[in-house]
Amino acid sequence: MSFILMQQEADALLAMEKHYTGAERFTFPSLGGALRISLHSEAMREEFNLDITRGRIELKKNTFQLRAQRAIVLARIDIGGAPHRNTDGEEMLKTTLAGFGVQLDNDQLIVHTTPENFSLKKHTIIQAMLAVNDLFYLASPFVASLFVEDVTNWFERSDIRYTPKIKFTGKSGYDHMFDFVIPKSRKQPERLVQAIANPRKESAEALVFKWVDTKETRSSDSRLYVFLNDTGSIVASSVVDALRNYNLKPLFWSERESYRDDLAA
Repeated sequence: MSFILMQQEADALLAMEKHYTGAERFTFPSLGGALRISLHSEAMREEFNLDITRGRIELKKNTFQLRAQRAIVLARIDIGGAPHRNTDGEEMLKTTLAGFGVQLDNDQLIVHTTPENFSLKKHTIIQAMLAVNDLFYLASPFVASLFVEDVTNWFERSDIRYTPKIKFTGKSGYDHMFDFVIPKSRKQPERLVQAIANPRKESAEALVFKWVDTKETRSSDSRLYVFLNDTGSIVASSVVDALRNYNLKPLFWSERESYRDDLAA
C-alpha cells in the first residue's frame, strides 16, 4: 500500500511542536550505535520517531574500501533542479567537484584516502559538498543563470582580469578553494574573490574560517572580497557583520558597478 504525503502536509508536520513524554534519560550512541526516541505532538494525536545514528568507518591499511551513505534531510527539501545556461548540468557539476579532487559516480561523491590523510580528505569532501550546494542556487529565480557565472560574465565585460577556481593550502594544512583571484598590480595587492549565491550566517562563518586559515600563507596585504547575492532579497546584517569583523570586504551584487574600478585596477 503506497502513501503519498503532500508538500503542505509535510511542512505542517515539520513545523509541529514535538514533545518527549517519557522519563528515560538517553546517552548519545557510541560509534556504530543507534538510538530511537519516540515523540508526540502537543495534542498527542501524531507520533514521531527521532532516530540518531552515529556512523563508524574502520580504516585498514593495504585495503581499498568504498564507503557511501545516502540520506534525506526532511527539514530541507529541494524540489527540481536549477536551470542554467550550461546545456549539460552534469558536466558543470563534475567540473566543480574536480576542482576539489572529488569524483562523481552514480550519484556518489568519491574521494580516495589513506589512514594518514583521512582528516584532510574528509575536509575536502565537505568543502566540495558546500560548493555543490551553492552551485545550484540561482542569482534570480527568474533568470536561468548561476551566480558564479554571472560574476564571471561581469568580470569579462568589465575588463577585470582574473584566474578562476584557485586552491590554496592554509596554515592548518587543509586546502581551500576560492572562486577567483585577481593578481597583484602596481596599484592594488592580490585580491581573492568569493561569490555567495545564498548569503547566510553559516556560509559567512565558513568563509571566515577559510580566509583566517589561508591569509597567513598569502601576502600580508592580500584581501578577500565577497560578492553577496542580494537579488530579490535583503542580506541579513549578521552576514555582513560576520565578514567585516574579520576584515573581509562584502560587496553587494546590486551595487557591483561601484566596485568596478577597484577590482579592475
